[in-house]
Amino acid sequence: MTLPHTMLAIEITQAGGPDVLAPCTIPVPVPGHGQIVIRVAFAGVNRPDALQRAGAYNPPANASPLPGLEASGHIAAIGPGVTRWQVGEAVCALLPGGGYAEYALTAADQALPIPQGMSLREAACLPETCFTVWSNVVMRGGLKAGERFLVHGGTSGIGTTAIQIARALGARVFTTAGSDEKCAVCTDLGAEKALNYKNDDFVALMKSLGGADLILDMVGGSYLPRNVRSLADDGRLVQIAFLTGPKVELNFAEVMMRRLTITGSTLRPQSDLAKARIAAEVEQHVWPMVARGALKPVMDSEFPLNGAADAHRRIESSGHIGKIVLKVGD
Repeated sequence: MTLPHTMLAIEITQAGGPDVLAPCTIPVPVPGHGQIVIRVAFAGVNRPDALQRAGAYNPPANASPLPGLEASGHIAAIGPGVTRWQVGEAVCALLPGGGYAEYALTAADQALPIPQGMSLREAACLPETCFTVWSNVVMRGGLKAGERFLVHGGTSGIGTTAIQIARALGARVFTTAGSDEKCAVCTDLGAEKALNYKNDDFVALMKSLGGADLILDMVGGSYLPRNVRSLADDGRLVQIAFLTGPKVELNFAEVMMRRLTITGSTLRPQSDLAKARIAAEVEQHVWPMVARGALKPVMDSEFPLNGAADAHRRIESSGHIGKIVLKVGD
């Protein structure tokens, strides 16, 4: 496949609101050792994209400055040292950035085959959420069958994925969401109980059940001490984002006395080797869930590439349920 010299992309012209996203023409990336270039069909839209646009989440060194952390499409070029893939193969992949473009560069080990029977549109929604959920809920959080698992933001891309993966693992799943409609979606996905956080107290619920063995939180702020109170003795809290702020006063005497574990991670800054290990686990454990129908992306909406600003408005409205994608190519 002969690559063009230039491509259409969406750049962040300056830190700010959705209107700072603008189309541009830039060179097509060239793969280095161990890398592939994907001709993008669909790109996933995630909250870290909006944070980067706002100036609050800078890309790692040597990564594309363009937003976009996951995509699906066909391999357009292969760098030296790549043995698994061939030009023309359909893949979905975790990206270090650059998904809002006609072509995207990533490490070959962070690409995965499209699950059988799944469209490129759906597959574009898998990498960021599946890598994040599996690495934090299982590899870091150690969730086991029979444990009580609480995830906040149950209708987000992360939340809908976490509910399904935890249920497939045999855990008892509980979640919070911002409306009765969203709570109904969560229970349909397999949550035992979904609480409308505007009306109900998740601390009281979890305490009545004996406490959560594991909590996955993206909210932070005032949720941090409430999460601690919600945990069972020897429970674990995994923090992956701070939608309401990272700083709060916390009494660590309770953490000590009840032998609690508080940990957290972010995916993007991790090394290529670490991401490759996560990719291997996702392919081994999560892709079979997809194959048997235990995990399916919940799709919210689709926008054209030049509608990236509208996609960001949608994700920041918090009205979405599931994943948002940009349609880039065929």
